[in-house]
Amino acid sequence: MSADGHRYRREKNAILSVRKLASQAFSRAAGAPLVDGNSVRLLKDAKENYPAWLDAIAAAERYIHFESYIIHEDKAGWMFADALTAKAREGVRVRLIYDWMGGLGKTSRSFWNHLRAGGVDVRCYNPPRLDSPLGWVSRDHRKTLTVDGEIGFVTGLCVGQAWAGVPEKSLEPWRDTGIEVRGPSVANIERAFANVWDMIGEDLPNDEIAQFETIEPAGDVTLRVVASEPASAGMLRVDQLVATLARERLWLTDAYYAGTTSYVQALRAAARDGVDVRLLVPSASDIPVLKPLSRAGYRPLLEAGVRVFEWNGTMLHAKTAVADCNWARVGSTNLNIASWFGNLELDVVIEDVSFAEEMEATYLRDLENSTEIVLDAQHKLRAPKQPAHSRPVTTSGGGSGGRAAAGAIRIGNAVGAAFTNRRVLEPVEAQIMVSTSLLLLAIAVLTWFFPRALTYPLIVVLLWISLALLYRAYRLQIRGDKEQDDSPKT
Repeated sequence: MSADGHRYRREKNAILSVRKLASQAFSRAAGAPLVDGNSVRLLKDAKENYPAWLDAIAAAERYIHFESYIIHEDKAGWMFADALTAKAREGVRVRLIYDWMGGLGKTSRSFWNHLRAGGVDVRCYNPPRLDSPLGWVSRDHRKTLTVDGEIGFVTGLCVGQAWAGVPEKSLEPWRDTGIEVRGPSVANIERAFANVWDMIGEDLPNDEIAQFETIEPAGDVTLRVVASEPASAGMLRVDQLVATLARERLWLTDAYYAGTTSYVQALRAAARDGVDVRLLVPSASDIPVLKPLSRAGYRPLLEAGVRVFEWNGTMLHAKTAVADCNWARVGSTNLNIASWFGNLELDVVIEDVSFAEEMEATYLRDLENSTEIVLDAQHKLRAPKQPAHSRPVTTSGGGSGGRAAAGAIRIGNAVGAAFTNRRVLEPVEAQIMVSTSLLLLAIAVLTWFFPRALTYPLIVVLLWISLALLYRAYRLQIRGDKEQDDSPKT
């Protein structure tokens, strides 16, 4: 063999070795194996997602598993309620999981009772409990649907009219992204649903959970199903790993961005190393008062060369990423602490050139309806040619918990910087300083004149937490004694 041949072989082996190590790193970071033999279809907005979901529901013969953070009691919500109850009456087993906080104020108890009366098995994730004072921190933020172990959907969309649009009020549909999956990976999506179902009630029968080995290949796409759980930070590790390994491009879309210091530094390092890093976020928000807090997080990114864009439509709710025209992510995880550490989330990580190319093309089209945020000569944020909205920009569609968490993080970052001088503060953060100082002043005055107003609630909270801990300890002790009694005697 010639010298060129030997060099080519060494280079090829080196590339294969690097790819193997990268795959191993992703598998360990995500806690999810890479699975081949799948087909994936990109679905944009409610106009493509909702009809695909309804068609799959209508075709169901054995069972339907539906998990959604929010199902609004509106036109869209009733459309899905009717579809699900219709299949239940046909004898199809229909199971639905919704999040208690996601439905708070949006969906009445009578709506869920209507579904139950129609034969749908409905379970609520993490309603308030006396023995769990801080249980509200954990939310089921997933949005998935699987049917008969044959087809699965993983999306950023909840069910509500905001995603479909309200023409009579001149409100355009929310911008969001989902995918349709066929092939062996549907089993992993169903297993993620089963884990949550088992967590909040009786276990799901094994014959109604797709088995990986029995599903025939449906294509040549390789992917991972990353089912994040509270405190696991699996998706954070993946996001940081992608930022570290990206060589040419890393394009992100996020609804409630509030990156941790470590993730911000990963993006900054990539941009300074020549990677084309872009972040697309909403301009409008379902909590408008928090927009200044969102912009407060742009400056460290812009200084490092990360390009930041704001969507000019009603609301951008998608959570996606695409890197180097080879790797892509679609799912429910926002780039903030609430999603990375506090919630149940589910994302699909796809390693396929054709799908990544489609994601990049979609991203570029989204940028056509966006405004780039830049630093001017005085190092201040500005949005060149910011369009003036002639219509209401958004409705309350959901996700306020994530946005509130993102806002709280930014408030903490700004206030902490003011005390420690660890970075230069932006003029936009003056509003945060004023609001926080006035709030603290009000608490101080209230405590001075009415000390019981603070003392009594604190006593109640401490008493609640102490009793909850005692109750949990009692339950654990009882379980330990029972397991000891049931263990075989030798």
